[in-house]
This record gives sequence, C-alpha cells and structure tokens, in this order.
Amino acid sequence: MKHIPRKRFGQHFLSDAGIIDGIVREIAPQPGQPVVEIGPGLAALTQPLVERLGRLTVIELDRDLARRLREHPQLQVIESDVLRVDFTALAAELGVPRLRVVGNLPYNISTPILFHLLNHVGAVQDQHFMLQKEVIDRMVAAPATSDYGRLSVMLQWRYEMANVLFVPPESFDPPPRVDSAVVRMVPLAAPPALSVALLEELVQVAFSQRRKLLRHTLGRWLEARGYGGVFDTQRRAEEVPVGDYVALAQAL
Repeated sequence: MKHIPRKRFGQHFLSDAGIIDGIVREIAPQPGQPVVEIGPGLAALTQPLVERLGRLTVIELDRDLARRLREHPQLQVIESDVLRVDFTALAAELGVPRLRVVGNLPYNISTPILFHLLNHVGAVQDQHFMLQKEVIDRMVAAPATSDYGRLSVMLQWRYEMANVLFVPPESFDPPPRVDSAVVRMVPLAAPPALSVALLEELVQVAFSQRRKLLRHTLGRWLEARGYGGVFDTQRRAEEVPVGDYVALAQAL
C-alpha cells in the first residue's frame, strides 16, 4: 500500500538514485559503525546505508512508517519524536562512545533538531543532514554577510561545517518548494570552554536588532550585568566574528 506523505510531519521523500548515491558517498559508512538515521521515511537512504553497515538505528515518528521499518531485521527502530531522544543515553545503550548521525530532517523543525543535538554533541562523531539550502547557507555563513546570524554563531563555535551537496526539488516526492542541500558537521576536537546558555543569551540579544549598532542592544545588556571589560559595541551583530562572541562569553 502506497504511503501518502503527511504534511504535518513535513514529509518529502527522496527519490533520486543519483542524489542518494552522492549522499551515501559523503557519509562513507563502514561496516559496524554506530549510525543513527533521523526520519528514514520510505528507506531511500536507509537501504544503501544498512547494506554497507550491517545494522542501523532509525528514529521515525510516523507510526505507519515505523511499522514497515520494523519488518527489516537489521534495523533498530525507535518510534519517537527525535526531540525526545536522548542521544547520549542511546550511545551508551549501543555500547559506543560516539554516534554518527544522518538524515533528511523535517524542514519545519530542522533548527530545533540541530539545537537538540548540540546538547548531546559529546556523544556525536559527525552529522550529515539534508536541509533546506537556505538554512545551510546560514549555518556556514561568514561574518559581514546577510546569511550570518544566530544560527551561524551557535553552531560554528562547536562544529566544523561544510555544504557538500546541492539537492534540487525534483529529487523528492512530492517536490518541496525550496532547494535543498547536504551539510557535514564535525564537532571540534578541542572546543572552547564556556557556558552554552550564556553564549546563547548574548547572541540572541546581539541579533535581536541586527541592523542597529550593538551599543543599543548588547551594550545595554553588558552594562546591566556590570561588565567592565573591553568589547567593541560600535559594530553590528553580523560584523562580529564567532571568536569574539566566544571570548566575550568566556570573559563573562
């Protein structure tokens, strides 16, 4: 029986064999590696992955799809909202220090998923995700560009990232109204020591009015905290490199 894509789950199923091969090449799965796939859907990526790995853990929210996936003996199926999955506990359950995480993420909740995984980054070896191209452009953006923003800073302080593959709408059924791409995210081996909550708060304040000079937003926030150090607030939020935000969070 044909599965009808569900709009509320943001379902767009990958159907282009050439693109699927390209994604698998970028992931480069090796036999026995602990790989977790988010949103396997109709198993377009799942099948070539499990053929190379031998075993694969998949996270699927759609009850009908989860039932189909359970028929595959080499799959461990977690029927759940990915935002409720504890990836640190999952790595421990699989008996490995770190997981490789892959998936065609639902575009309507891709940013919350990225931030959820950031909380479990210590248990992750690398991540390969298909996302809206516009989101990946923001993730990998350099300072002083229109795409550079809160998402850029909050991910770049912790990951090396690269846009590795362009995916046009016609690669899906049904085709989305946007271009897609695949991003590679590798956690930094020696990340800076800081309070993530503090970095998140100051970056949110900085980008709350991105067209204004920082003295109107972050400057006032720093004054309220009694910060006596040196930080140039005669810049706009998008002109400040990630390293400067990180240094400020550490100084605070």
